[in-house]
Amino acid sequence: MEQHSPSIRAHAVALMRQGVPNHVVADQLNIPRGTVGWWRCEDRKLRGEIYQQPTDCPKCTDRDFDRVAYAYLLGLYLGDGHIVSKPKQRHLSIFCNAEQPGLITAAENAMRRVMTSPSIGRRHKTGCIEVKSYTGHWTCMFPQHGPGRKHERLIALEPWQQAVVDDHPWEFIRGLIHSDGCRITNWTTRTVAGERKRYEYPRYFFTNKSDDIRKLFTDTLDKVGVEWTTLARGSDPFNISVARKASVALMDLHVGPKY
Repeated sequence: MEQHSPSIRAHAVALMRQGVPNHVVADQLNIPRGTVGWWRCEDRKLRGEIYQQPTDCPKCTDRDFDRVAYAYLLGLYLGDGHIVSKPKQRHLSIFCNAEQPGLITAAENAMRRVMTSPSIGRRHKTGCIEVKSYTGHWTCMFPQHGPGRKHERLIALEPWQQAVVDDHPWEFIRGLIHSDGCRITNWTTRTVAGERKRYEYPRYFFTNKSDDIRKLFTDTLDKVGVEWTTLARGSDPFNISVARKASVALMDLHVGPKY
């Protein structure tokens, strides 16, 4: 490891105390960024300074945020989202079908519009893309986070979240469909004038094990005038179906298939 003179270190620390970013100090003095970061950390310890990562979290800074994007992201989170909140591992993950690049981009955009500061990355897994936003403050925005699976614990919206959903119900519905839902084409046959004919019709499905999340979905459908039914899978009523022509037309107008 290269040794640097005390005067160089003192100069670097002086610059950092003036608010000069680590990478600028490193470039100016031709010092590795890791070394500059270590010097900053040691200087903070010497002064007894406790470092807090800057954040633009709306709940912590009381700033306004993009409620349209949040309504959509809330739907994604309740469906296929997960938050890791550990001392050295803090991020929001949304799991997207790898064959649906539009959905992946929409998830990234929603994260950035709600909180712009955290870095966002993609992790490729078998058949899916994990979109990750790195900050521990997602637990502030999604207080539904907790130990265990979502369908094994109570999922209820806070009053401020419900107000967002009430203002932007279609974005919430779209997020839920884009995570745990789909638009498919069903078919049936009928005999007309002695001839067997095939008829096709579109329908939407939403499937989730959580009774609470399904109710959030159906309550919101009721508010926008979409008719729905419950279809049991075996003895479990996990599937919500939207099949009536007028309701499917509404869903097509505001939601549409994933892509």
